[in-house]
Amino acid sequence: MLPHVVVPSVLAQFLIPEWRLSGAEAGLLAGSYAAGYMLAVPVLATLTDRIDARTILIAGSLLSAAATMMFGVFAQGLWSGAAIWGLAGIGFAGAYMPGLKALTDRLVPGDSSRAVTFYTSAFSFGVGLSFLVSQLVAERWGWRSAFVITAAGPLAMVMVCLFLRPVAPKPASGRLLDFAPVISNRPAMGYVLGYGAHCFELYGIRTWLVAFWTFVAVQNAGSAILSPIAVSVAFSIIAMPASIFGNEMALRFGRHRAIMVIMIASAIVALAIGLSADKSPWILLPLIALYALTVPADSGALTSGMTMAANPDYRGATMAMHSTVGFGLSALGSWGVGMALDVAGGPTSASAWTAAFALLAAGIMLGPLALYWSRPQPKQSS
Repeated sequence: MLPHVVVPSVLAQFLIPEWRLSGAEAGLLAGSYAAGYMLAVPVLATLTDRIDARTILIAGSLLSAAATMMFGVFAQGLWSGAAIWGLAGIGFAGAYMPGLKALTDRLVPGDSSRAVTFYTSAFSFGVGLSFLVSQLVAERWGWRSAFVITAAGPLAMVMVCLFLRPVAPKPASGRLLDFAPVISNRPAMGYVLGYGAHCFELYGIRTWLVAFWTFVAVQNAGSAILSPIAVSVAFSIIAMPASIFGNEMALRFGRHRAIMVIMIASAIVALAIGLSADKSPWILLPLIALYALTVPADSGALTSGMTMAANPDYRGATMAMHSTVGFGLSALGSWGVGMALDVAGGPTSASAWTAAFALLAAGIMLGPLALYWSRPQPKQSS
């Protein structure tokens, strides 16, 4: 996870001014990672139904490391940066869902909800570490060094893979990219579409959080309380216990009900932040802390719900659909927030940030609609 948010980490302070990017262009650059992921994950995750996911995990981690280093050495502007960062996203497509499949293939039979939730919540810890290392290295040695140094992270995953016991997958059945059984699985698709709404919101705020708090710091010179580095790291670290807590609430009160409440609460908090964009950081910081709880709290419950609702013979394909929808909307979230900022006055305008957070609120509200659509249908009496 170490390279995961290097671009968002250095976007506002380094890449936007050096490459003279608009908000939409900056969102496109950051979103190219998720776009590369989206294009590759249908094949790579589905392959885990046919070969040991460990093999794909090793290959994806190696590509992730190589592309991250390439960005630091060769990227010269929007298009070269987007192409290389998209390649890094392809590498991550071989790491994240194949990593989850490698985990679930090695668990004893039974409820995997908590194990899956710990895996997805560790994602947030990795993002926090990525924010921290990226910004500290960039400030000390320049933004290119941040990419070169964080490229070491995926190589550690390769070393871990060498200690995983091999697992023989089940004999392949059907075509490689046969998603018809996944699409017809309405309960699983509800979680997939809900995850898409979650990712739109998550990557929208993750891409632009440093830029937003930079705006807050400039507007309130001398009284910003915390630096953009501290805010971005804290936002990500809070996500780990929040995701675990959200899944526990799903186990206790019902998965659909808990996820829908979390999503509605997140939309309300996003609107509150947007309407308070020009207010004191003493008002905004508690709201950001609350948003750091609501944004990721549905993640573990959505992903574990998907794995349990999936047909065991098509679990890899279901994970592929989950990630394709999720990261496709992640790219749209990064770009969409940038567009909203451009249209409403730019990232130095409070009204632009109001529009950006309103868009995030609208995005997450699509999640409850998806879950409502996928709810179990009452049986008709004859």
